[in-house]
Amino acid sequence: MSRFEIAIVGAGIAGASLAAEIAPHLSVLLIEAEDRPGYHSTGRSAAFWAESYGGPLIQPLTTASGAFLAEHGVLRPRGALHLADAEGEAVLDRMEKEEGEVLLEPLDRQAIERMLPGVRPGWDRALFEPSCADIDVAALHAFYLKTARQAGVEIVTGARLTGAKRRNGTWSLETNAGRFQCAILADAAGAWADEVARMAGVTPIGIEPHRRTIAQLRIDPPAPPDLPLVIDARERFYFKPEAGGRLWVSPHDETPCEPCDCAPEELDVAMAIDRLQQVVDWRVEAVEHRWAGLRSFAPDRLPVYGFAPGRDDFFWCAGQGGFGIQTAPAAAKMAAALLLGRPRAGVDPSPYLASRFA
Repeated sequence: MSRFEIAIVGAGIAGASLAAEIAPHLSVLLIEAEDRPGYHSTGRSAAFWAESYGGPLIQPLTTASGAFLAEHGVLRPRGALHLADAEGEAVLDRMEKEEGEVLLEPLDRQAIERMLPGVRPGWDRALFEPSCADIDVAALHAFYLKTARQAGVEIVTGARLTGAKRRNGTWSLETNAGRFQCAILADAAGAWADEVARMAGVTPIGIEPHRRTIAQLRIDPPAPPDLPLVIDARERFYFKPEAGGRLWVSPHDETPCEPCDCAPEELDVAMAIDRLQQVVDWRVEAVEHRWAGLRSFAPDRLPVYGFAPGRDDFFWCAGQGGFGIQTAPAAAKMAAALLLGRPRAGVDPSPYLASRFA
């Protein structure tokens, strides 16, 4: 039976980035329930990096990740247009006050029309976030997996955790791919994070998965390639251009669901299209593709990092919501410092510590 200093459950962006950070210091096993890493959430991302997304408590992790993402060539400039109707103007006012670290430029109706051709009457105020960028999620995830492998991490796929018992200072793990032992168990299982905790006899936090829907549309006229990411100030939709003049649109849904291989609901796709057509006069010619992914939140909607209260053998790396990819570089460094007991560097981990759920 193979023994490691730490076993990480879940090889999505959270688990892969943590493995890459700690591999130079510990022997690491990274186990993934699916046949390929990143199948559920990482591989179904809307793929953008926006400093304002998630609010002021997520922003430090996002901003701190920007330099790493740019250095590794996974960002492409896009810009974001936070668009408001009359009822959403108060939200823009609040954003201007709260997002002190993020540059937000007020736009009038004429400026909005230049950025968003075909915008309908009534959408007369916006904030432009110039730093927003597209993320090459697949490249980022592949980088972390490659870095982890090169540093000696053993990655085992098709290895769903079925049992975890602690005896004499060692975890004995049962998986579909065999048995393993480790000193520390790290829970980066996303929507299944609470399930892993229960299996290990650790008090669950209350992490709940939510379904998020995206549809790819063929529209007339085709989406301009330089169209910014357009986000409703009241969080009822967002859309962005894709190759060939296509458009990705989401109804910004967050529907609680069980951990699963989720699929889009027709009603949510129809809702996304209806909300899009209330904003612009473009004609939707076809829905070419649709999918749904899981976004998992702790009760306070902040990510959870650190050892479980009163434990030194179970480490949380979960609850990243919809922000796990854009915050991964800074979050992984922060989590690695917590796990290794090293001096804090970079982002203050206090708001995200698992000890808040003691």
